[in-house]
Amino acid sequence: MPIAVDIDVMLAKRKMSVGELAERVGITPANLAVLKNGRAKAVRFTTLAALCDVLECQPGDLLRWEPDDTRP
Repeated sequence: MPIAVDIDVMLAKRKMSVGELAERVGITPANLAVLKNGRAKAVRFTTLAALCDVLECQPGDLLRWEPDDTRP
């Protein structure tokens, strides 16, 4: 998928666990894992805003676009 998720990077920088982030954001650890591992098909802006608030970052710190090598 051309959208890469860098939640792991921010968790490491903040020295925070997935469980703590999930609790502070108000989502289940399982749903956070789906997002973190790049398996999510969508993310609500409210969830993205909560992640940014808790991690004290910008959306671009969590999501980035990577070119798809399969395009002609």
